[in-house]
Amino acid sequence: MIRSLVPILFVITGLLFPLQFQSNLVGDVSGHFRNGNSKEIAKYFNASVELNIASETDTYSKAQAEQILRDFFNKNMPVNSSVIHLINTNPNYQIGILSVLTKTVKYRVTVTFKKTSGDFLITELRIEGDKT
Repeated sequence: MIRSLVPILFVITGLLFPLQFQSNLVGDVSGHFRNGNSKEIAKYFNASVELNIASETDTYSKAQAEQILRDFFNKNMPVNSSVIHLINTNPNYQIGILSVLTKTVKYRVTVTFKKTSGDFLITELRIEGDKT
């Protein structure tokens, strides 16, 4: 009886571990926003990233997007960041919505991850003033 349950446990564990890892992506990115760490956030960037910061939208290379995010943090040093919403029902996409508080302004950050070659990478990053 126990021997027949062991393979089932391995299968269940194998299915649950990736889900646990995936849900931590948005939390990890939120932590990097809290610290204003553009270099760590850029590790999650796809080769090209659509950035929308203060209504300016364009698609940038990974390196350009990191520099633009670094400039944003230099002008708006974060004090706190928290996950306010997570959508992870699609196996190929994840969307996280963060609340990022700086010394002067509160921002709403939307991070879109797309599964590429087995890894979730940021394809879109939207930073806008929080309307609440």
